Amino acid sequence: MQVVALPQSVGPYVGKELKATDVGVKLSFLTHGLEHLDFAGSNSVDLRVKDSCGELRVIRCWKRKNGDHDKPVLSSGWLKFVADYGLGVGDKVVLLREDDHSLGSQFRIEAQRKIVLLGQKAWGEVPRAT
Repeated sequence: MQVVALPQSVGPYVGKELKATDVGVKLSFLTHGLEHLDFAGSNSVDLRVKDSCGELRVIRCWKRKNGDHDKPVLSSGWLKFVADYGLGVGDKVVLLREDDHSLGSQFRIEAQRKIVLLGQKAWGEVPRAT
């Protein structure tokens, strides 16, 4: 399995409100999430991701065939992240493109939860549960 270095970009790479399959099995996301990943002829690649506590995580991304196009899925390492942050259905995960050369990460991953603040709904950061 290779670990890839990706080109620098700005803004969210992937953001998704979580469903039951996302918190219990694997996280699938939109195909545009594949555009900067180099699978080098393989069906999977290990992403080096920094969480909000600054911990380096390796989460495997698979290309799953979905009709005529590949669908990206986060598998190995994903459920540990879900458990560590106590995520559930309706929470949100955001994967941001961020190179941290000292840590060796390519992305930052954030866990978010809906909150009501002064009558307004917003997304707040979820602290690590474990």
